[in-house]
Amino acid sequence: MSITGNWSYPTAIKFGVGRISELAGACKDLGIKRPLLVTDKGLANLPITERALDILEADGLGRGLFSDVDPNPSELNLAAGVDAYKEGGHDGVIAFGGGSGLDLGKMVAFHANQTRPIWDFEDVGDWWTRADADVIAPIIAVPTTAGTGSEVGRASIITNSQTHVKKIIFHPKVLPSVVICDPELTVGMPKFITAGTGLDAFAHCVEAYSSPHYHPMSQGIALEGMRLVINNLPRAYADGTDLEARAHMMSAAAMGATAFQKGLGAIHALSHPIGAIFNTHHGTTNAVCMPEVLKFNADVIRDRFNLAAGYLGIDGGFEGFQSFVQEFNDGFEIPRKLSEMGVTADKMDALVEGAITDPSCGGNPVELTRENLRHLFNALI
Repeated sequence: MSITGNWSYPTAIKFGVGRISELAGACKDLGIKRPLLVTDKGLANLPITERALDILEADGLGRGLFSDVDPNPSELNLAAGVDAYKEGGHDGVIAFGGGSGLDLGKMVAFHANQTRPIWDFEDVGDWWTRADADVIAPIIAVPTTAGTGSEVGRASIITNSQTHVKKIIFHPKVLPSVVICDPELTVGMPKFITAGTGLDAFAHCVEAYSSPHYHPMSQGIALEGMRLVINNLPRAYADGTDLEARAHMMSAAAMGATAFQKGLGAIHALSHPIGAIFNTHHGTTNAVCMPEVLKFNADVIRDRFNLAAGYLGIDGGFEGFQSFVQEFNDGFEIPRKLSEMGVTADKMDALVEGAITDPSCGGNPVELTRENLRHLFNALI
């Protein structure tokens, strides 16, 4: 089977090894004549980024680059990116990289020509309608990790540098018009990034599958996404050049982000404030939180995971799945406690407040209160 395809769900996706070569053509299809490639500091000087810029330059599209993007991007990064976009006379954005580069790139395209502060567009009620949709620049997304799935998302997560709270900024037109998924771009990822991003995709699928909301399409996508991660993340971790495993992981990442339209829950409600306050890797943080959250939600999600376990090749129903998740984490040297990642209990009040106000909090199968959030944080630290 050829792992190559052109998909139109949830947006136009060019999937397959070597398809980064189509980057300039994608720009021209969208009418972009002077793109700004937005990526993070770690990727700025790597060969995959240079190759993308070479492709653009060869077609007369320049070498516009902005890379002042932190691992948990803030409104300060966004302001600098918007300045670079305007000063360079750009007319579109290529969001390039992992979650931070993708999220910040999408926000530069979204916010460059708006007149209101970015926090006015937080994912609250219909706040997205405050934006002038006509001035949102076209976006091409090129993921270089297989985890966040931000390439197929209609939102970005931006950390408020003053309050250290992560905010979700949403607008339907933030969904990239074209996505180029080239598994070859993920080959150079270090093992700990392969694991952390892959487990992020797994967490998205697990939480979407656990969500109490009705969305059968997302439920099916989440189930198959879990299977792809279980079967392929160990292969990609063991051999970073295994392009088949890398391709399946890139699919699973996009599937996880598509599936979580059904909802996220306590894993992300816990993880977002942890990342904002302690600057931890998001996917790794999700992985640490997952076993404890499964235990917390057990009574409500047991029946659905009893069904899923058989499809996933796991014996013992929900309890078997629980045991598998911890063993899966251990196989990638994921810490068992947040304290091993530098998280301390002295910030407990801020952690609980960040979690209770996180949009994911309301989607958990079991109601999350300040009391049980404090219990979860204590158990994990």
